[in-house]
Amino acid sequence: MTAITIDIGTLIVRSPDICGNRPRIAGTRMTVSMIATLWQQGLNAEQIQDEYSHLKLEQIYAALTYYHANKAEIESLLAKDLADYEKYRQILTQKQEVLQGE
Repeated sequence: MTAITIDIGTLIVRSPDICGNRPRIAGTRMTVSMIATLWQQGLNAEQIQDEYSHLKLEQIYAALTYYHANKAEIESLLAKDLADYEKYRQILTQKQEVLQGE
């Protein structure tokens, strides 16, 4: 039986037209940020795979490795996502208040 060797550098990719050029698992739309968020919530690689069965463990570990090697970049993306969420949540809340006042 011949072993298949995978170049770990091919597991995480960026594409300007997919996921806003954010690092993601090759062949998927699963970003490193999403894997990092799940890990921060306390899930380990096997639990993440249970939730996202289309992912292989080596892909998840590659995303976690990328996160730890580039923590400042990924944390910055997560902070931007949170700020965007809060901004749009406030806009929606204001619109709902206006509609209820009519």
